[in-house]
This record gives sequence, C-alpha cells and structure tokens, in this order.
Amino acid sequence: MPSIGTNCHELRINDENLTWRIIYKIYADTILILEVFEKKTSKTPKSIIDTCKQRIKRYNADVKGDN
Repeated sequence: MPSIGTNCHELRINDENLTWRIIYKIYADTILILEVFEKKTSKTPKSIIDTCKQRIKRYNADVKGDN
C-alpha cells in the first residue's frame, strides 16, 4: 500500500459474512501490524490511512529512542 508507505501491505480475509483487512509493514526484523478492520467499500478510508502513518512514525521514534 504505497499510499501508507514503503513495504506496507494489505491482507484480505474473507469470513462468512464479512471481509477483514490487516494492514502491516515489513521491516528487516519486524512485521508491524498497523490496523485490523472490517472493510465495507473498495477504497480504504482516509482515517485508516492516517492512523497507519501515525503508527509508523510512533514506532520509528520508539525504535530510535526519540520518544
């Protein structure tokens, strides 16, 4: 999902009545789960994208010790 960042992906899980999405980012030594949500439309909501971007920033700051 380039709209969120490099190495970000979306996993789709079709349940009996629902479709779930897991957005995650792959690092060399980590897979960071950014969001899990029920997707009802073809377009990912802007609020989800913004939340994922903020979580990447927070993770990177924590890893670097900048918190």
